[in-house]
Amino acid sequence: MRAAGRPLRAEVLGRLAAADPGLLRFTAGLRTVTSIALTLAVLATLRFDVSHLVAGAITAMVATFAIREKGRPEQAVTLALGLPVALASMSLGALLNSRVVMGDLFFVALIFCAVYSRRFGDRGTALGLVGFQIYFASLFVHATVSALPGLYLTITVAFGCAAVARFVLVRETAAGILDRLRRAFRARFAQLVAAQAELLDAGPDELDKAVEEVRVRTARLHETALLIQGRLVDGTSDEAVARLVQRRIADAEIAAERLGLLLLTARSAERADTLTLHLPGAPLPSAAVEPVRDEAMERLRLDLEALRLLVLRPAGPEKGTALARLRNRLLGYREEEQLPPAPPAVQDVFRGIGEAARAVLGLRIALDGPQDESDDTPATSRSREELDAEDASIEGVEEGDREAEEATGLRRPTTRAAVQVAVGSSLAIVGGEFLSAQRWYWAVLTCWIVFINTASTGEILVKGYRRLLGTVLGVVAGIVLAGLVGHHTWTAFGLVLVFIFAMFYSAPISYTLMSFFVTAMLGLLYTLLNTYSLDVLVLRVAETALGAVCGVIAAAVVLPVHTDRRTDELLAETLDRLADVTRASADQLSGAPPVDLVEKARDLDQALADLAAAVQPLTHPITPLRSRRDTARYVVALLETCAYHARSLAATAELLPTHPSIAADPRLRGAGRRIVHNIEAISAQVAGGQPVPGIETGPSIAAMLEPGTLRAPRYGRVTDRVLRHLQRLDEAVVGLARPLGVPVRPRAAA
Repeated sequence: MRAAGRPLRAEVLGRLAAADPGLLRFTAGLRTVTSIALTLAVLATLRFDVSHLVAGAITAMVATFAIREKGRPEQAVTLALGLPVALASMSLGALLNSRVVMGDLFFVALIFCAVYSRRFGDRGTALGLVGFQIYFASLFVHATVSALPGLYLTITVAFGCAAVARFVLVRETAAGILDRLRRAFRARFAQLVAAQAELLDAGPDELDKAVEEVRVRTARLHETALLIQGRLVDGTSDEAVARLVQRRIADAEIAAERLGLLLLTARSAERADTLTLHLPGAPLPSAAVEPVRDEAMERLRLDLEALRLLVLRPAGPEKGTALARLRNRLLGYREEEQLPPAPPAVQDVFRGIGEAARAVLGLRIALDGPQDESDDTPATSRSREELDAEDASIEGVEEGDREAEEATGLRRPTTRAAVQVAVGSSLAIVGGEFLSAQRWYWAVLTCWIVFINTASTGEILVKGYRRLLGTVLGVVAGIVLAGLVGHHTWTAFGLVLVFIFAMFYSAPISYTLMSFFVTAMLGLLYTLLNTYSLDVLVLRVAETALGAVCGVIAAAVVLPVHTDRRTDELLAETLDRLADVTRASADQLSGAPPVDLVEKARDLDQALADLAAAVQPLTHPITPLRSRRDTARYVVALLETCAYHARSLAATAELLPTHPSIAADPRLRGAGRRIVHNIEAISAQVAGGQPVPGIETGPSIAAMLEPGTLRAPRYGRVTDRVLRHLQRLDEAVVGLARPLGVPVRPRAAA
């Protein structure tokens, strides 16, 4: 029974790790709930009344979620600094409670300072949040000067409980987070392989759904790789280890995505590229083809399952195990060993499985240390030797330094946002007072929140819409829950804890869902304070709508950053990063000294992720401009195609100094220069808004292949791969020029 339960437990933990990489959302929710529950327990023991319990719960929540530093010492310092800020904010809230005009002016000034403090990093952001939210709490519980001693003790208890929850009860270290992210990467890798196996078996009616599942799981694997990238420096012992893990994660990600493309090609009569995987609604090649059921395909299904097991298998002795024999067989495909008789496209899939197995082996060595080599075949030994040679070459790679030019004055994003939110909050205060002299601050809170983590008018509009929708749904839930709970204090607090956990767990997934849980929780808090009524909840909706409108007006009128301008800036940045990766990869493949290509590729990935987030207002379903929406989706899809091929080129170029099977080819520099010139021409037009002469087209890059090269076992296969990636990148860049209005002209004859 015990043995039978282990696979089930491992499966459940694997699914949880894949759904919440690093358990970041789960840990954030659990830590916040623990902090609030502990605060309520201490305050209840001290026999504080309900208003103090509510103030303590709000303070504990703020003292927990506001702190974002990764290091524990930095977190402790910020938490210690937050206590006097919270006490001062509560004091001013109580003192200005009866002075309406002065109180409103101070609130606007506080909001400006809280947003402006974001320029000072995580600590400045945290202290600004604490100051704003505690002042808001003073308005919510109607703090008075006579109640300050009790509120001081309440705040101190809440901060103390937040420290206990963070550093004792729900401890979290950078190394622990990174370890969980590694497990999440493995789990998502295994899920992607499972989806690829389903793609192999999908019939004509199921192919669309199967490809969509591969697309989604590929994106999730990429998301986890980016999360790991952000935690490597703090979570590893030294820079060399961080660079090694970074490279192995990149290798595994590229091998997994390439395997999916090879499988899709094997299912069709024509070559697939990443546009099919990234662009929703793109036509599938030969979609009516039925899955093949011959011996080679059956073996392919078994090998995909073997690859999935290799990914998931925990570290341990391998000697004599069936899995070790499977690993050796899969790695043998890289050496053309035991390839079954099959069409070339299917044999390419077997080779892709071999490359993926090699990436998994490298990942295991990097994450788990040296492995048992007693059962290695010659093919496995060669793979290990290649990995060792790559590891030894990491320290010799140069890192490029690139400092971004920082804007000043009102051009600085934090200064501009502070001015905008101050103006929007002033409008919200005036309008909120007309709606309710008692609860006008809900409009201010909404105006404040819609500005957090937004950078353009379109983003603020979409965020305001989502918050309003979540608030309306939350009001309905609040009405139902208030009627069910009545005046059962601890039942209400229990539900509040459940909603707070759900709020933090759902926040990165759906802003609408998070707003729903916030509003439902507030309905319960109103019930506890004996201020609940249907009118109050309806007023909450009105104040939310007012705050969202004021935020949009301020963003559109005061120092506006239009969505088009924001997306153009990020598009130019993405194109610049793409040009950097392409130029460095082509140079290194042509014989130039090695540079840190993985880091450049990750810069490209991050720039593309920022662009994809910024274009959401343009691609949102409520967007009335359908043509612009389709163009934005198409451009992002083409950029994802370019990024995949650039990452693959970078990964191959990184192998050049250590692999005898890959040789520098000076011809690649010319092909790379043409592509880089075209990317820079598009970037110049996007950034400057001025037309450029156009981009160049020329002979197919794949024509550089000499007759017979495709059939050469190892060197030719790598050369073919490099040239195919360059060809696809060239085609995607030319395709990118057309929707962006850049003319395309044939290359002049030499």
